[in-house]
Amino acid sequence: MSARLLHIRGLVQGVGFRPYVWRLAGELGIAGWVRNDGAGVTLLAAGARLDDFLARLPREIPPLARIDAIDSSASDERPAPGFVIRDSVAGAVRTAIGPDAAICPACIADLCDPEGRRWRYAFTTCTHCGPRYTVSAGIPYDRARTSLAAFPLCAPCTSEYTDPADRRFHAETTCCPDCGPQLRLFDENGVDLAVGGDDPIAATLALLRAGRIVAIKGLGGFHLACDARNADAVAELRRRKAREAKPFAVMGLNPGALAAFAEFGDGERALFADVAAPIVLCRKGAAELTGVAPGLPWLGVMRPATPLHLLIWHEAAGRPAGTAWLTEENDLLLVMTSANPQGEPLVIGNAEALQRLNGIADAFLVHDRDIVVRCDDSVVRVADGAPAFLRRARGYVPLPIPLADDGPPVLALGAHLKNAVCVLRGRQAFVSQHIGSLDNAATLAFLEETVAHLLAVLDVQPALIAHDLHPDYASTALALRLAGELGVPTRAVGHHHAHIGAICAEHGVNGPLLGLALDGVGLGPDGGAWGGELLRVDGADCRRLGHLRPLALPGGDRAAREPWRMAIAALHGAGFGDQVAGWLARTWPEREAGPLLTLLDRQLRCPPTSSLGRWFDAAAGLLGVRDVSRYEGQAAMELEGRAAAHGPVEPLVGGWRIAGDILDFSPLLPALLGCRAAGQGAALFHATVAAGLAEWAMLAVHREKLAKMAVGGGCAANAILLDALRHRLTAGGVEVLEARAVPAGDGGLALGQAWVARRMNGEKA
Repeated sequence: MSARLLHIRGLVQGVGFRPYVWRLAGELGIAGWVRNDGAGVTLLAAGARLDDFLARLPREIPPLARIDAIDSSASDERPAPGFVIRDSVAGAVRTAIGPDAAICPACIADLCDPEGRRWRYAFTTCTHCGPRYTVSAGIPYDRARTSLAAFPLCAPCTSEYTDPADRRFHAETTCCPDCGPQLRLFDENGVDLAVGGDDPIAATLALLRAGRIVAIKGLGGFHLACDARNADAVAELRRRKAREAKPFAVMGLNPGALAAFAEFGDGERALFADVAAPIVLCRKGAAELTGVAPGLPWLGVMRPATPLHLLIWHEAAGRPAGTAWLTEENDLLLVMTSANPQGEPLVIGNAEALQRLNGIADAFLVHDRDIVVRCDDSVVRVADGAPAFLRRARGYVPLPIPLADDGPPVLALGAHLKNAVCVLRGRQAFVSQHIGSLDNAATLAFLEETVAHLLAVLDVQPALIAHDLHPDYASTALALRLAGELGVPTRAVGHHHAHIGAICAEHGVNGPLLGLALDGVGLGPDGGAWGGELLRVDGADCRRLGHLRPLALPGGDRAAREPWRMAIAALHGAGFGDQVAGWLARTWPEREAGPLLTLLDRQLRCPPTSSLGRWFDAAAGLLGVRDVSRYEGQAAMELEGRAAAHGPVEPLVGGWRIAGDILDFSPLLPALLGCRAAGQGAALFHATVAAGLAEWAMLAVHREKLAKMAVGGGCAANAILLDALRHRLTAGGVEVLEARAVPAGDGGLALGQAWVARRMNGEKA
């Protein structure tokens, strides 16, 4: 018989891949062996049904496995009868660490089996599910390097762990009530609330039903939970967390339980059920959960994806045996929001929770399995029928993004807002979990912690470090310091060049293309505040072809937080200053225009910006949608919400003008002033901006003779704008590339920085 030697690369270690191969080989009578090695899995296979084996092998892989490449060659080795799992190759075995995964159906069945060893055990897991990244301290991925090292396996668990026929074969996080972590419920003073045999889950549900706020230890950090149907509890959570308006996510058992409050299309259902279990952004349903997502037409929903969370719903259902209850009605809906004081990183430790969440949570549902890596919930929406990230973290990190080219290892430090970092290793890009805005010492420490951990688990020593052009970003300062410590060069990458570069990286673009960088703000190479840019990008080369007409920022950065200021700046800059007083008296009568008009007339403390985000703010202010934003992007999100609620309209004829390389939306302003309804004005604004951008872009397409365009930046997360813009560009024969593997905004910036820096390095070599 002929034999084949296969080298398989991808996420094939720690996910039950070897026992899968072993079982498939046994079913087909294949002889040979399989083992882990430094780059993945190697196997030898021979037998009469070898063709069937080779055909089925990539099709039926375990749910958490991913095959990137299979190299197959003929082998002269003649295996003995039978198929065996060999020990891993001696030496440096770099076992990949996978992302955390939602509890699988088989483990749910164990959880709900009154006769089983794991009946209602909150840490039930196997090779097909459970924590990975957030419990791993290093590589190779084995139990000794996870936070399960403190829990030696009992005899029955050891038997499962060593049996290739068992789905817990080499499941590094497996355990049971006799040998694994345990739950505790404490009050704010650390006093145990479940004593004398009381079930912590039952006591937690009772507190939530009573309107209390409970901190619950999840996979990548604590959640703050309360009854989403209890408006007083939601309001109290907002007050205690100092989160006045930013939307909360809601956890519900199944789409049916959420149907009154969230609309599920096929895409949303698929994401809701996905093994990554992200927060899924859905259009709101007919009913409203008061105070959960105020002012927005969307609701972020997620399912109870860990055994611990699922047990709360199991308790609410009356502890049924079996799994039929999972699809039945269940009225329990809980707010699940990140447990962190305002602007700080997630809380992950038990003692840390009692200290940092004191005064916010009434009780703490904790356990003694440590969280090694902070990792927030991912947030995803459906865009053009495909998932698009608003925040990429738990469930997806550290899955690599394949690259078209190889090159030296690069570390990129990202932006100041919505920070994430990126490491390039060979032909793969590893983007970290969401870190947040670098506004405080705790988040800066989290940034350094993330960099150190990501480099360690990838076993990478960077040859180059990339950072933003802005000299005052904390990420820039860290990049320069690390470069000095490691003795490697740095590359400063333009903010909007990086936005387009991130899209080039994930789509494998090697040649030139056009880019629309639609953003809030970022430093341009000329030192200006850019944000509405038409670019030509070819690897390390980035040429500015055009930009939006600049708006003044009266009062500087403060204007970016106060849309009423941007409205006045837009009117004044367009020559409609004489209409400011009447408009302000009607729309924001408590505001005073005089001081701002003086600044604008004298051009004092009014730096210009070409940002599209500031045009959104101006429109929100003009239409009376919002005068002051309580969180980043609030005005633009609410403006999009008003447009979505109103429905599509035709763009305003003559609502923009193009003068040379500058696109100006000033002609739209009188029409917005004349709109009687904010929804109508918001819809008109979106339609007109999309049409203006498309015409502007098409002129560049014909001039540059390039029919491929990347659209990125924070404003590219706006679904209404992007849908209309995509439609117009594709109708013009343009191939539109968008961010899918990472967020379109600053959360994906590090990928673009790393991609551009690697090409800069090639030019300088």
